[in-house]
Amino acid sequence: MRVLLAATGTAVVAVTLWAAATPNSVYAVDVFGALRAPGEAAFIVGHRGDRSEAPENTMPGLELAMDRLSFVETDVQLTRDGVPVLFHDTTLERIADDPRSIGDLTYDEVSRLDAGSWYSHDFAGERIPTLEAFLDALRERDAARALVELKADWTPTDVRRVVDLVEARGLRSRVVLQSFSIETLQSLQKVSPATPRIMLIRELPADPVPLATYLGVIGFGTTAASVTAVPGALEAAHAAGIAVLCYTLNSRERWQEVSALGVDGIITDQPSELDMWIAVTSPGT
Repeated sequence: MRVLLAATGTAVVAVTLWAAATPNSVYAVDVFGALRAPGEAAFIVGHRGDRSEAPENTMPGLELAMDRLSFVETDVQLTRDGVPVLFHDTTLERIADDPRSIGDLTYDEVSRLDAGSWYSHDFAGERIPTLEAFLDALRERDAARALVELKADWTPTDVRRVVDLVEARGLRSRVVLQSFSIETLQSLQKVSPATPRIMLIRELPADPVPLATYLGVIGFGTTAASVTAVPGALEAAHAAGIAVLCYTLNSRERWQEVSALGVDGIITDQPSELDMWIAVTSPGT
């Protein structure tokens, strides 16, 4: 009997310690605030920074967005030697006139590329930032938050590199990881289930709740066409506490269309113009 009681006590202590060490679940309202009702102003997300004033995914553009907006959005890829850097395209052709991809190069090689001249002579010599540098800048701005897309398919080991950088800076509640890749989302779920994450999807299912539950995501990023085609999907998501964001909307017609349905966030290349439009159409927000 004493052995049984001792074993039971040990089990209770183990369960208690496990529960204390396991982070609580995260919900959309924890990150985005109250979900929007139809007609309420969505929060603004600067797509790859503020691209209207600085080159995409460079520190000048990202810092402008962090200083002015609710959220900034950026993209992460791994160099050949495993360093997470901010870059969107599958190749460097458009930005740096180089046919290779980020994964073909070491970080030392990537760090020497000019990522600003294509945009303007004023930004000649701008470099492709590391995720670490971006997170350091985010941490310095108490109100800044970020959507960080993990491009392509990431293994649990790869995902851990990003999660560790976020956790080391105490930014879990201010960084939302997102991906189109189910493999990547499953890796995130395995490595860090309490990290807020979004599934990027071109077409929402009529009932998105089972998919969100399966992947443990707090929201979806999707197209305006998807939301307007099946408005019941947005309603079903909100009823379950799941956020819906729309990408990448740059016209007043599209802003009006999705705002009327109650989309929670709008990702745009024109954040300043969207901010002015919201100020006019939803004064006081």
